Amino acid sequence: MKIIKANITDADTLTALTLRSKLYWGYSDNQIESWKDDLTISSDYVSNNQVYKLVADDKLVGFYAFLPETNTKVVLNFLFVAPEFIGKGFGKILMNDFLERIKKLHYKKVTLVADPNAEAFYKSAGFNVTEKLESSIEGRFLPVMEKEII
Repeated sequence: MKIIKANITDADTLTALTLRSKLYWGYSDNQIESWKDDLTISSDYVSNNQVYKLVADDKLVGFYAFLPETNTKVVLNFLFVAPEFIGKGFGKILMNDFLERIKKLHYKKVTLVADPNAEAFYKSAGFNVTEKLESSIEGRFLPVMEKEII
């Protein structure tokens, strides 16, 4: 098992994993289709951001992507695990790698907008909810979360 920097040829595979992972939570095909632009990882995105993938036995298990917002703050845009690996500790492996990486880069804070299904995962990693944003689904709110890096 290894975590390595993604390259532009990974874009379609990362997008496919993202869409499959989102479907895991019971969203309809129509809902996923409406989010497709937001969930697409383009080669330009990979080229211009920090994208790291977890590979085990030459199989993509998951990935994360972040970008600096300031000299001391980053935004975690994506952290997804393939559905067949959800609940097996791979999300925690990705999160720990991400947190260690940004700490070494001297960032002091990370923010993210979580899917409501992932809120407990992020809380278990030490993130706190700072606000909630109304989503495209009526009555559903997205937690905005942050974590101080010490």
